[in-house]
Amino acid sequence: MKTADIKNLSAGDLQNKLTEVRADFSKMKLSHSISPIENPIQIKDMRRMIARLETELSLKQQS
Repeated sequence: MKTADIKNLSAGDLQNKLTEVRADFSKMKLSHSISPIENPIQIKDMRRMIARLETELSLKQQS
């Protein structure tokens, strides 16, 4: 998901997407700890996506 797409989401949609991405992230970390996943850079990308979503959500809640 691109930054422009994230900025167009409403606060409720951001919260839903954040919950979904966090769940995927925890599943991915668990599966990686059991047996290494094919592309471990996906973990870093998910962590960055969570940070982007949290940042945009906090900006929307401030205004």
